[in-house]
Amino acid sequence: MTDDVRNVDEALSTISEPWQPHRLVSINDYDVKVVKLRGEFVWHTHPDTDELFMVMSGRLTIQLRDRDVVLNPHDVFVVPRGVEHCPKADGEVEAVLFEPQGTVNTGDAGGDRTSELREIG
Repeated sequence: MTDDVRNVDEALSTISEPWQPHRLVSINDYDVKVVKLRGEFVWHTHPDTDELFMVMSGRLTIQLRDRDVVLNPHDVFVVPRGVEHCPKADGEVEAVLFEPQGTVNTGDAGGDRTSELREIG
């Protein structure tokens, strides 16, 4: 990756399309990703890994089968491995994700929302 300083807000400002994660940096075997979210995603699981969401701006609801988790700016939530979830953003949400390298955004669901990890400029 890079040994340069990266700024989360600057990285987010370069993203125009929702649900398109971009690698900010990597640490060990993990990627720190920035993403913009709008609307409802797809129900999916990550059978082999937890997934960390940190909201930078907006309000994100992580729908779980038994409850909804609402995240406001600077809130962090970890979806445990194997737990089915569906992120939903009523307006635009800017978020940081922390996941093992190679984690697919749609998990086990696949489909047209699957996005290859992109690089920040």
